[in-house]
Amino acid sequence: MTGKRRHRNCHRRRKRVNSRCAQARLRFPKSCMNHLLREGHYSHRLSSSTPDFLAAILEYLISSILELADNEARNDCRKRITPQDVDMAVCNHPELSRLFRNASISQVNKMP
Repeated sequence: MTGKRRHRNCHRRRKRVNSRCAQARLRFPKSCMNHLLREGHYSHRLSSSTPDFLAAILEYLISSILELADNEARNDCRKRITPQDVDMAVCNHPELSRLFRNASISQVNKMP
């Protein structure tokens, strides 16, 4: 050898272990969704892909609501999204208003 020592396993790298959320490219924790679904007794049997679909649906809903709330905040020349912007975004969108008609958003003062 010419002065350089080589280790036997230097060319092997450890395989990086991805979480289930990283594999599905989701932000919501699938293990938490699975735990809540099983704890809530919503069904006798749950598919292994049920938490994936639930996390994807929640991620889609939240991204669309935040996009609409961002548009509301920009219309008022503000940089921050407030609960009033979220409320206005949900109320102005026909499908979301139908979905959240029985829900109340906290920290929003509504006139009766």
